[in-house]
Amino acid sequence: MSTPSTDMPKGMMARAVWAAENTPDKRNRAVDFYRALAICFVIFGHWFLVAPVMRGGEVELDIILARDPWTQYLTWIFQVMPVFFFVGGFSNALSWSSARKDPEKRRAWASGRLTRLLKPTVPLVIVWSVAAVIAARMGVKPDKIILITQAALVPIWFLAVYIVITMVVPVSYWVWEKIGIWSIVALMLGAIAVDYVAFAHDQGWLRWANYGFVWLAVHQLGYWWRGGGGFGPVSLSLIGLGVLWLYLLIGHLGFPVAMVSVPGEEISNTRPPTTAMLAMGCVQIGVIILLTGVIKSWLQRTRPWAWVILLNQMIMTIYLWHMTAMIAVVGVAVWMGGIGLDVDPGSGAWWQMRPVWFAVFLAVLVPLTLIFLRFESGSKGGIAAAPGPLQAIPGALLTCGGLVMMALKGLGADTALGINWLAIALVMVGVGFATKRLF
Repeated sequence: MSTPSTDMPKGMMARAVWAAENTPDKRNRAVDFYRALAICFVIFGHWFLVAPVMRGGEVELDIILARDPWTQYLTWIFQVMPVFFFVGGFSNALSWSSARKDPEKRRAWASGRLTRLLKPTVPLVIVWSVAAVIAARMGVKPDKIILITQAALVPIWFLAVYIVITMVVPVSYWVWEKIGIWSIVALMLGAIAVDYVAFAHDQGWLRWANYGFVWLAVHQLGYWWRGGGGFGPVSLSLIGLGVLWLYLLIGHLGFPVAMVSVPGEEISNTRPPTTAMLAMGCVQIGVIILLTGVIKSWLQRTRPWAWVILLNQMIMTIYLWHMTAMIAVVGVAVWMGGIGLDVDPGSGAWWQMRPVWFAVFLAVLVPLTLIFLRFESGSKGGIAAAPGPLQAIPGALLTCGGLVMMALKGLGADTALGINWLAIALVMVGVGFATKRLF
């Protein structure tokens, strides 16, 4: 997309329209559209998944998938993590293949990608750390703090994995250039082998390897798409393969129906990912490729393309803060005596109230996004000030360590401050080290 000039109009929407009118024809606008659409699915999926309800004077966060098992089939629509890794592979291939032509851009590439991913996490962690300390001082039990902060920090689980996949792009893209489609086949076979050994021979620890095999395979498919792969017959073949694969796994091998973790179930398709996520990815990618021509034509119009640009400029902020918006609304409802929280999750009245709750959540998410959007902007220091990969990558790994600790255990802890200070410190130090700036 062309660089804004000094006479670019002010105002977020006006700038988006200006950018839409000056977008080069060669840009694959469908990539940005699918990314924006996927984030909307994630948000509404999470808002649907968690069902807050008042019982005995206290709020409980029910999970509707566990309460009404039939709703687990809806996760086949709302679980769109494969889409993020797929379009991420396309974007990373485009960015890396361009950056490596210039030694300075090549050196700063990792830091540049991390800046957009990591900086927006800083205010989220700070806000919830302060909230956790205040809650601990007010006598809130650590387990309650853990529960609430875990819910608020759900988005960072995916982010930690995506950061690692992004950091190995120079290697994975090199492998792609050497053996092409066979790199995808090898990763898929690796994922299948992991599931077989883990489940057939009771080696559950091995399943964690599929964070690499599954998501690298989907990310590698993004390289394939960027390289010109994907047309009608191929997309239909991917859809067919994915459907048959899911039928085998769920219908005959006993894999879970839900494409997210469900409390009480022994196996999760996402934590760690099983090959069911690869099968789901094949279906989603097939549909994406099949619709790309229509989407590209539609996005030649300025107004819809401008909205896609606008959403992509704030996509990380929206993603990170959408659960905070929900928890804030629920907190106010509890403070007001539990208004709206006395409806039994899964009942007819509960379903009827979902659009109302979603509208309120969205009304709170919008100002949160506008407040914290500035952290998503690129580094002001430019390429020259960006750290090289020997500094950026260790910083990213430190950050991921802290993010994983938060995702697994929240922020509550039996410490003097009542919070998991180690996880917080890892994130702050890691972001600062990887990007040379926290704000």
